[in-house]
Amino acid sequence: MTKQLIFLLLFISSQVFGQGYKIKIKLPQAANKKVSLAYNYISSVYIQDTTLLDENGFGVWQGDSIIPQGLYKVYLDKDNHFDFLLGADQQFTISNNSFKADQMQIEGSEETAEFVKYLLFFEDLKKQSAELNAKLKASSAEKEKSELTEDLKELTTSLHAYWETIGEKLPNSFLYLFVKANYVPSLDISELPIEIQEDDSLLFQARFSFQRQHYWDNFDYTDERFLFTPFYKNKLETWYTNVLYPAYDSVKPYVYKFLEDVKPNKRIFQYATSFFLNSSINSNIMGMDALFVDLANDFYFSGEAFWATEESMKKIRENVLFKKDNLIGNIAPDLTLESFDGEFVNLHQIDAELTILLIYEPNCSHCKVFVPEFYKEVYLPNKDKGLEVYAIYSMDNKEEWEEFLNKHNLFDWINVWDEHHDSRFKITYDARETPGVFVLDKDKKIIAKKMTVEQLQEIVKDKLN
Repeated sequence: MTKQLIFLLLFISSQVFGQGYKIKIKLPQAANKKVSLAYNYISSVYIQDTTLLDENGFGVWQGDSIIPQGLYKVYLDKDNHFDFLLGADQQFTISNNSFKADQMQIEGSEETAEFVKYLLFFEDLKKQSAELNAKLKASSAEKEKSELTEDLKELTTSLHAYWETIGEKLPNSFLYLFVKANYVPSLDISELPIEIQEDDSLLFQARFSFQRQHYWDNFDYTDERFLFTPFYKNKLETWYTNVLYPAYDSVKPYVYKFLEDVKPNKRIFQYATSFFLNSSINSNIMGMDALFVDLANDFYFSGEAFWATEESMKKIRENVLFKKDNLIGNIAPDLTLESFDGEFVNLHQIDAELTILLIYEPNCSHCKVFVPEFYKEVYLPNKDKGLEVYAIYSMDNKEEWEEFLNKHNLFDWINVWDEHHDSRFKITYDARETPGVFVLDKDKKIIAKKMTVEQLQEIVKDKLN
């Protein structure tokens, strides 16, 4: 082998090694103790590396490959730790005589050093803001209050200017994205037409629309580095639950656009798809289970959810089986069940403006309260106004059923059962939890479900009066 070739191999080897991380730590307070390099990932903190510091508090974390950029932590124990930003430069030294982040010193990484400077600047800004707000609260003079308000605005201007200073100094850095990530601009109502400014309802809609349009302005949700901060989960949850209009038809296009945008990044795609799937099935918003069924069909059953285990797929298939036939907007699956008197009654042949399909079992603690109250507060006042109830006893003990009907005098509405469960109504109408409530219009389309007695009173009043 020639000397030139040996030199070339050594050069390549050093280049490869140079791409790894090497973070020296000087922490006298933790001398002779194990200190970890930890990282944030979505909503948890994990250990990346651990080193035993010598008697002077010196140690090294080192690896042959670079690690993801993000917000990291020097961690001794639950009471002694501090954060630092890890950017593109991953070979540097951290020195700290305490466990306060704004007291650390950085050598070898301009980006991490600028993060410390930003912490100091931000802490000073918070102190000034607290002082001004205290004065504003104590002030009674309009002129002084106006001046203090302007001073507070100046602090915000200073903060934004500092962000841009970082952007000019480190234009392609993660630090620049990080410091402004959670900033969502506010609507300047002075720019709106006067008729909107003076109408509370229109102004609310304008603000709502503006926030939805600009929520992600300063947060690149396709950037994987944000997964390694505490920001991503909270940002996504707030967007899904508070920023988007809480209705299936409104939410779905935004969710699908989000998933299409992040699909090239497998980590984000996995997290986001799982998040939306779980959020939709657990949502308290009526009708959001339709989004669950859509996501299951389009991403899990299609094979795109490469991370899904057979166990998780089994649970998803089960939930889809119980949800898919009783979604709001669907025509209610037809049933022909036996009445208490032995006759068969067809659901779709009920001639009523509004039909409520009720599924209950007498020994269900919720049913014991709900069913009699529903009968008294909703059914009786509206039975002559176009309301009918198709009440399904979900068990197979006729004596128990009869006892419950007699106890609460529930004979005016339609009482049916399926003794041998031939109709599979427990699957079709998801009777895993009782009481089950489905509100059907005159064409037997499902328009609401899973409602309280108070909510049923409102919807019946709205539809029949």
